Amino acid sequence: MSEGRLGGKAVLVTGGTSGLGFAMARRFLQEGARVAITGRDEALGGRAESALRELGQVWFLPADASDAAAVDRSVVRTIELMGGLDVLVNNAGLGSLARTVDTPVEDFDLMMAVNVRGCFLYAQTAYPHLAERRGCMIHVSSDAGVAGEQSIGVYSMTKAAVIMLSKMLALDGGPDGVRSNCICPGDIVPGMRHLTAPGEPTRADDPAGWPIPPIGRIGRATDVADAAVFLASEESAFVTGAVLLIDGGMRAGFPAHQ
Repeated sequence: MSEGRLGGKAVLVTGGTSGLGFAMARRFLQEGARVAITGRDEALGGRAESALRELGQVWFLPADASDAAAVDRSVVRTIELMGGLDVLVNNAGLGSLARTVDTPVEDFDLMMAVNVRGCFLYAQTAYPHLAERRGCMIHVSSDAGVAGEQSIGVYSMTKAAVIMLSKMLALDGGPDGVRSNCICPGDIVPGMRHLTAPGEPTRADDPAGWPIPPIGRIGRATDVADAAVFLASEESAFVTGAVLLIDGGMRAGFPAHQ
């Protein structure tokens, strides 16, 4: 498939086997892109690849974003499969439901390794290939990276770091025509609201009881995917260094009724 806003583009989505990553991969395929998705769970990756295959060319590549060797292998394999790279989506991430002072150091290290180091590794490794095609990077941060949330303190810190990383990469990439932008989802289903306390098993998303954004509904993964398509397309050719909140107005201010 070559028609669509992303016709013929080669896209790599990290953490693309579920949630926001899967939704973005689906939309990219619908817009004519070829897509490689990464993840640590090979069984989940296989199911995601099978589910997406009817939409176009897609490949699952097992990789841990915090492992430099795995990052390198997945980027090399992406180039082998698609002949180049136009778009990198840095989406892989994890979190922990805990105040900063209550976060075990091993959880701190893991979040920093995946959420920040992983984005850095993929950006640095993919950069020469993106420069060849004057491509772009899209980094998935969070509204918690714009205004921190005490209950997910370290996660907020890592997502704030992703925002600044994206801006610095926009400065570095300018002369080579490599754009770098950051999207900051709010409460999205399915998304990153499945945070749990240290040592507890991961729970599925349950929006019951979530605050309703000013726009009147909880966000959907497709809302994020639509924004990512814009940033990946030529429609955003003059957009770089941007930070786009996708939160239904939650961070706009305090409503009068509160």
